[in-house]
Amino acid sequence: MSNQHLSPLRVPLVSEPRSMGQLTEEICAPMERAPTWKWWVAFGIAVAVLATGAGIVAYQVGTGIGVWGLNKTIGWAFDITNFVFWVGIGHAGTLISAILFLFRQKWRTSINRAAEAMTLFAVMCAALFPLIHMGRPWLAFWVLPYPNTRGSLWVNFRSPLLWDVFAISTYFTVSAVFWYVGLIPDLATVRDRLKAGVRKAIFKVMSLGWTGSNRTWSRYETVYLLLAGLATPLVLSVHTIVSMDFATSVIPGWHTTIFPPYFVAGAVFSGFAMVLTLMIITRVVLGYEHLITLRHLENMTKVIIVTGGLVSLAYATEFFIAWYSGNPYERFAFMNRAFGPYAWAYWTMVTCNVVSPHLFWFKKIRTSPAAIFVLSLVINVGMWFERFVIIVTSLHRDYLPSSWSMYTPTMVEVGTFIGTFGLFFTLFLLFVRVLPIISIGEVKSVLGFARSTPAHPETPPSTRPAPVLDAPEEASAARNHPPLAIATRKDVPV
Repeated sequence: MSNQHLSPLRVPLVSEPRSMGQLTEEICAPMERAPTWKWWVAFGIAVAVLATGAGIVAYQVGTGIGVWGLNKTIGWAFDITNFVFWVGIGHAGTLISAILFLFRQKWRTSINRAAEAMTLFAVMCAALFPLIHMGRPWLAFWVLPYPNTRGSLWVNFRSPLLWDVFAISTYFTVSAVFWYVGLIPDLATVRDRLKAGVRKAIFKVMSLGWTGSNRTWSRYETVYLLLAGLATPLVLSVHTIVSMDFATSVIPGWHTTIFPPYFVAGAVFSGFAMVLTLMIITRVVLGYEHLITLRHLENMTKVIIVTGGLVSLAYATEFFIAWYSGNPYERFAFMNRAFGPYAWAYWTMVTCNVVSPHLFWFKKIRTSPAAIFVLSLVINVGMWFERFVIIVTSLHRDYLPSSWSMYTPTMVEVGTFIGTFGLFFTLFLLFVRVLPIISIGEVKSVLGFARSTPAHPETPPSTRPAPVLDAPEEASAARNHPPLAIATRKDVPV
C-alpha cells in the first residue's frame, strides 16, 4: 500500500490505506468479538427505558387514553406530534440509499446501511402512536380493506388517515426489502467466515446462495437499481400524505397547500440530523473514523443547510400567506403562534431550525464532529417542537372563545415518548452486534477513490490471475471485449 498516490483534487472516501481483507476484518469485528462493557451499559440503559415504556403503554391500553392530557378542543397533541416526528426521522435512510445512489454519489457507501436500519426502526416507533391512539389496538386490523362480516362497516378511502396506513406500510415494506437486498453480499461474506453451527446455517439461508460471480453481481446491481427507482417516489410521497392529515382540514394554520413540500423538506432535515447523531457516535465507539470520514459528515451538513433553508422559507411563507390572504382567522392563528401562550415553543422551534443550521456555513464547524453532534441534537429538538407547534397551537384556539383551552402532557405521554427512544436504541444496538453496520462490498468499490495504485504492484504481468468466469457465455463475452472491461468493473466481489 506504500506506493499509493493521493489525488490533489479529490479526498479519499477511505482516509487510511486498507487492503480488501483488512476492510472485511474491521467491519466484521463488532459481530465476531465479545461486546465491550460500553455496549453492555448502553444496551442495559436502552432496554430499561424500553421496559419502562412498555409498562406505561400497557397501563394506558388497560386504563384508556383518558390518562392523556387531551380535551374536547385539543384532540391531537403529543401522540400525533411524536408520530410525525418519527416518520420524519425515517426519511433520511431511503434518501441516502435510493436518491443518492441514483445520482451516483459515492460518499453514501459508508453510511447508507446504518441509515436504512434507522429508517426501519424509526417507522416502527412511529407506528406505535396511531395504534395506541385507537384505544383498542387489538382491533387495528379494522383499518385494512378486506372482505368481512361486519355489514356496512368499511374503511373511508377519502380519509387521509387511511392514506397514512397505506403509505407508511408500503414505505416500510419497500425500505425493508431494499435494506435486505443490499445486505445479501455482506451476509455471504459473514457466512463464509463463520464456522459450522447455527449462526452459519442462518446466514447461509439469508444469503440466498450468493456466489460472488460476475453473473450474480450483474443481477444484484439490476435489482438494486430497480428498487432504488421504486423507493425514490416513496421518500416524497409518504410525508406528503402525512401532511394531508392536516392540509385537507379547514382549521386555520393547517389548511394550506404548502404543507406537502414543507413536510418533506422538514423530514429530510430531521432525518439527516439523526443520521449525523448516530454516525458520530458509531465512528468513535467502533473506531471507524477512517470509514466515516469528515467528508461524509461535511456532505451531510451541506444537505442540512439546504433543507434547513427550505424549512425557513416555509415558515416565512406561512406568515406571508396568512397576512396576504386577509383572512382574520388565519392571521390570528399565526400571531397566536408567535405571541400567544405557546410562544416559547414557537421561538424554540425558530432558534433550533432557522438559526442553528446557518452555523454550518463555517467550515470549521462543518468539520468539527463535536460541534456537528451538538447541532444535530439541537435540530432534532427543534423539529419535534415544529410538529408540536403545528398541532397544538392550531387547535387550542378554536373559532369559539368558549372552546379555547390549554394542553399539558401527562407523565404517561412523556413516558411513552421516552419509551420509543428505548425501542429505537435497543434495535440499533442489536443491529450493530448482529449485522455489518457498513456495506462491505460498496466500501470496497470506492477503496481506490482518489488514489492511484497499480492493480498488482508486486506481481509480474505474465503471472497476474485471470478473471474468474462462471459460465461459457461469460467467457465468450470476455473474448469479445478488452480485458480492461472486466478488470475495472465498479463492484468488487466480497
